[in-house]
Amino acid sequence: MSEATDHGTSEDVSDIVSENSAPEIFDRAARRVRRDRAAPGYAEHDFLRATMLDGIAERLDAVTRDFTDILDLGCFDGAFTPPPGARVARCDAGFAFAAKPGGVQADEDRLPFADGSFDLVVSAGVLDQVNDLPGALALIRRVLRPDGLFLGAFVGAGSLPALRSALRSAESERPAARLHPQIDVRSAGDLLMRAGFALPVADVETLDVGYRDLSRLLGDLRGMAAGNILAQRQPLVSATVGRTAAAFASASDDRGRTHETFQIVFLTGWSPDPSQPKPAKRGSATASLGAALGRHGQSDA
Repeated sequence: MSEATDHGTSEDVSDIVSENSAPEIFDRAARRVRRDRAAPGYAEHDFLRATMLDGIAERLDAVTRDFTDILDLGCFDGAFTPPPGARVARCDAGFAFAAKPGGVQADEDRLPFADGSFDLVVSAGVLDQVNDLPGALALIRRVLRPDGLFLGAFVGAGSLPALRSALRSAESERPAARLHPQIDVRSAGDLLMRAGFALPVADVETLDVGYRDLSRLLGDLRGMAAGNILAQRQPLVSATVGRTAAAFASASDDRGRTHETFQIVFLTGWSPDPSQPKPAKRGSATASLGAALGRHGQSDA
């Protein structure tokens, strides 16, 4: 069973963007196939990303400045709505998701955009499936103009505890890696800093969902392109599925619902610019979400 971890870090940005700076945790080809399979019915399973986009919209509303060129990184069905008058480029690792809103197909750690192309990059629901996350964050910073804003969200550490517990029970003798490594909020903030973002902030919100059985949960995970794409994955045989389903059901409440938890990590960072406030010393923990978002004006909060 995979434990919560980060994808590796590096102090040097030139090392971060190197193709050899991170192991291939995920199967890139399988990821593209799973995303293409999920695309036709994605609207039936988009609640998690919709929650992320709502959180990103709230954070964007707190910034009193205009954005003209925006990158929607990991665009899925193109549900992100840009501010009025802004131009938006869409990008997704899956061909079908990229094609639907007229975007380009590319992995997040292999971006095809020139440096300084955007003043806002938004990414919801994909950064937890990137092989080289430090490299992806460094590339996001590079495609931003000075004083550009990055807002991201992904499923973080502590998510899917009911499924993890059921799988441990079903495969107690020979556990296999079934779920992706997960990044905690502290590691996420550290990755932002190491990628060179100014005023980095990482915070987390919890979403609780009740499921009547395991098949509904697995259907949601497949439908949102969040199935197992680990490079070293093993088939899930029917006997294991049966034991997992029984263990999952045994955790249900008096209404027959097993509650699953999604921890959504939100990221905020600015591309460095001389006009920005100087960051506090590392480890002082004095930066706040309001300060990071409201540096161009006051938040309504």
